[in-house]
Amino acid sequence: MSKTYTIILSDAEDKALSTVTTSQQDWIDNAIHERCRVAIEEIVAVEVERITSVGGEISGTKEDIVMAAQVKTAAEKQAEYEAKIKSQQGAA
Repeated sequence: MSKTYTIILSDAEDKALSTVTTSQQDWIDNAIHERCRVAIEEIVAVEVERITSVGGEISGTKEDIVMAAQVKTAAEKQAEYEAKIKSQQGAA
């Protein structure tokens, strides 16, 4: 399954981006794919450590490992952080 995301640049943003790349679309695609690659590597490293620490075996591709991983989204992490801060303020 694939996802499609759309961004909207103002004329000024498009012009500014054109000064650092010959193809805005290629630059945007590369930036997103690279960030995803880094996140995949981070998730795989954590999962390999977790699985091997309990004597499990690693199987499948990196994509398989990521899809099977029980990871929190950034939104979930942010909500937990905000709840923690709120509870600490209430306790003070």
